[in-house]
Amino acid sequence: MYPPPPPYYGAPPPAAFYAPPPMMAPPRRYSPWLVPLIFLVNLGMFIWIMYENNCPSRMSKDQCMGGHFLDRFSFQPWRDNRMIGPTPETLQRLGGLDNKLVLNGEAWRLFSAMWLHAGLIHLFVNMLSLDFVGLRLEQDFGFHRFGFVYVLAGLGGSLGSCLNIIKQQRTSKTISVGASGAIFGLLGASLSELITNWTVYDDKCSTIMILILNAALNLLIGFLLHMDNSAHVGGLVAGFFLGFVFFVKPQLGYVSSKYMPTHNQVKRTARHNFCQYFLGVVGLVVSIILFATAFGKLFNIKEIRQHLPDGVNKY
Repeated sequence: MYPPPPPYYGAPPPAAFYAPPPMMAPPRRYSPWLVPLIFLVNLGMFIWIMYENNCPSRMSKDQCMGGHFLDRFSFQPWRDNRMIGPTPETLQRLGGLDNKLVLNGEAWRLFSAMWLHAGLIHLFVNMLSLDFVGLRLEQDFGFHRFGFVYVLAGLGGSLGSCLNIIKQQRTSKTISVGASGAIFGLLGASLSELITNWTVYDDKCSTIMILILNAALNLLIGFLLHMDNSAHVGGLVAGFFLGFVFFVKPQLGYVSSKYMPTHNQVKRTARHNFCQYFLGVVGLVVSIILFATAFGKLFNIKEIRQHLPDGVNKY
């Protein structure tokens, strides 16, 4: 039999030895309420549009779609509107995007047009896409960042539509409406969000393919239904660069200080890496340049400056 080992009388290990390892903070999830609110607002606006359109006041109820059942809320005949909705004149009167009226001082139409829709089909496609893309973004980033990107992307879509009309020098009266620009902006922001938060995602390739296919499908629907794809492209580009600024997640391995044990001496991972900061700055600069250039071309800054005093032009 061997004698027992002598007792150890050395100093006890430091407190950090007993400290539990740092725990990863659970991803914060917000309760989405803005996306359902946007859906209800668009639905309410469409009902109001059909009330103001009042098809039976223009023609007999037999000619209106659902004239005897819907009465004042009935739709225009199929030959007039294949989206199943009102007349272009009604959309223009209620805030549709008319390039000439925008240039004549009604710039508010750049925002109002994104809440109007040309028909039931138009409304259904847009709201379905909004739910598909918007709910996840609002859950991940909150209503404030989601709402800001949604409105700015819609503005980018309106600017793209107006600039396309000017470029093609259309003489016919063209009215552009719909939330398509804002929704395509959310698709673009989802793609840039995937790029800047690359380390967080596990199945990256399938996520990218789903986003690309969704964008391509919406563009195809736009061509088939003769929608304004210039608004789609404008919103997509605006949302893509805005996503680098507003949709940034902490990088993989980051632990918040409230989840870090007091005596733990493990080196902490930075909240964001260099690429995220770099892409955020690039996205902000490019967004400012794009919006400034679009407004400059739309309202022709050179002609405006000719009517300003010399003292103002110096600045």
